[in-house]
Amino acid sequence: MKLTVLFNCLFLLPVILLGQPVKSPVAASYPGMGAYSIHHVDAFSVSSNAAALAQLKNGAVGAYGERRFLLNATNMYSAIVALPTTKGNFAFQGDYLGYKNYNESQLSLLYARNLGAALDIGVRFNYYSFRIPAYQSSSAVTFDIAAIVHLTDKLNAGINIYNPVGGTLSKTDNEKLASIYTFGIGYEASEDFMVSAEIIKEENVPVNVKAGVQYNFMKQFFARAGINSVNSSPFAGAGLSWNDLRLDISVSYHPQLGISPGVMLIYNFKKKVVE
Repeated sequence: MKLTVLFNCLFLLPVILLGQPVKSPVAASYPGMGAYSIHHVDAFSVSSNAAALAQLKNGAVGAYGERRFLLNATNMYSAIVALPTTKGNFAFQGDYLGYKNYNESQLSLLYARNLGAALDIGVRFNYYSFRIPAYQSSSAVTFDIAAIVHLTDKLNAGINIYNPVGGTLSKTDNEKLASIYTFGIGYEASEDFMVSAEIIKEENVPVNVKAGVQYNFMKQFFARAGINSVNSSPFAGAGLSWNDLRLDISVSYHPQLGISPGVMLIYNFKKKVVE
């Protein structure tokens, strides 16, 4: 019974309340925290800004899983493969949220490169779909455009625009994907400490401010913490690295729905650039 009530709140209520309901892409707060930095960027930083891919020096593969609100029905999974080359950096990312009776997924192809020492640009092409077996299935093709400016050696700022041209989902008359505008800034006081913030404006949703910090206690161990203002949801995590492997454990808390634990694993290849 509780699962049915939560399902209705999370997925069906927006359809009832809005004349033209808007769907958001699958996303999580923790993985993208290193986007507006040089020393803390990783493969999953593209979750916040596609242009962050340009700063990767090594190829990488990664996986992230989040058990949202401790329910099987709202599990989220993400996987990424990133490959730096002399012509720019490429990545392929897949995201999934839900369970057999309702799920959303997105497949993304990304490209980013440096335009001089002060500017990185990126683009992401997405195939988004959602499926409700007893109701309907639908899909749409979207894209992101992004840029990050390195204002100083320690200060970075950027913008990412998801789905700037809008568009409705296939097989529906009034349901569309949201346009999302994200402005972010990061300050690296040192190689061990960073603070960052993002202003996120999603269509038909109040402005969200996401702020966070990361501190490296030593080369192999670091911690992150942050908060989303839109629902006063804090999140935190810690990471441990050995050789080329990194393991993160994270958790977020929603005031009404409870905690969401997560695990992230990233493997960085030793060879830096593909010709």
